[in-house]
Amino acid sequence: MDIGVVLQTNPPAARVVDLARQAETLGFSHVWTFDSHLLWQEPYVIYSQILAATRKVIVGPMVTNPATRDWTVTASLFATLNEMFGNRTVCGMGRGDSAVRVLNGKPTTLATMRESIEVIRELANGRTAEINGSTLRFPWVTDSQLEVWVAAYGPKALALTGEVGDGFILQLADPAITEWTVRAVREAAAAAGRDPDAVRICVAAPAYVGEETPEGMAHMRDQVRWFGGMVGNHVADIVARYGESGADGATGTPVPSALTEYIKGRTGYDYNQHGRAGNTHAEFVPDEVVDRFCILGNAATHLARLEELRALGVDQFAIYLQHDGKAATLEAYGEKIIPAVRGSVAASS
Repeated sequence: MDIGVVLQTNPPAARVVDLARQAETLGFSHVWTFDSHLLWQEPYVIYSQILAATRKVIVGPMVTNPATRDWTVTASLFATLNEMFGNRTVCGMGRGDSAVRVLNGKPTTLATMRESIEVIRELANGRTAEINGSTLRFPWVTDSQLEVWVAAYGPKALALTGEVGDGFILQLADPAITEWTVRAVREAAAAAGRDPDAVRICVAAPAYVGEETPEGMAHMRDQVRWFGGMVGNHVADIVARYGESGADGATGTPVPSALTEYIKGRTGYDYNQHGRAGNTHAEFVPDEVVDRFCILGNAATHLARLEELRALGVDQFAIYLQHDGKAATLEAYGEKIIPAVRGSVAASS
């Protein structure tokens, strides 16, 4: 299992680059960032600096969207970074949350998602794409390689992911919900004639390594409670689309109550506090949900959850690092958790 990290592009950008460099030194495989250009700094500029300061890590957004960025420009950005730094990028794609809602927009349709994925991937990989009735291609792209991983929660989005995604991003670490979503993605891939095991699975959630005392757990929960509020925005969309049962009218596939039940106390959301510890619009998120969606506690607790996720087919766990224990958590993963996840090989036998 790979271990990645998800950063916010808060100024100064140099600190984001430094955190990425530290992550590579400690053994992390991927450096992802938020992509919300009004709330934080422009990530693609920072990616260039991260890639220049590192040697191996894969870099990309978790996640960008088809609404706020021209698809051909997005493809050109990735292809350019790949030419400069040797195919070390990945494109995480979603329908749009903070980046579009702050502008009073709405998430894109799944049809638009499907079309944008095709255009971005084909152009960034040096192939042709159909756009506005024209067949286009970057004449300067030679050996760029880009995968598009899709973030999803609801039945139709999960089906789309299995049909067209190179990877699936689930933004929470609950094993029961992971099992349901991974199964839905793999079944959709098989139905589309694809190899289900070829779709990479990434679970992303806050992880905080700390002492499991009552006081320590309470502090860690309060530091990451914002995540349940962020996920709640997407869950609210699912409930609005499918009803409280979460059943897809086309397939009858129910969404687990473990995902939808907790948002009944949700009253609103302030994107000015999006992804930030102490978010006052996340008070409706109970401790039980925080413990299911995130990984909190000592190294042994983290390893136990990661083994659960690996058994469910998860290829990567990406840490959301938006809390006050950044350095300690990065170090604990580098010194204890990543080596244990990777295992050891004897020099002689």
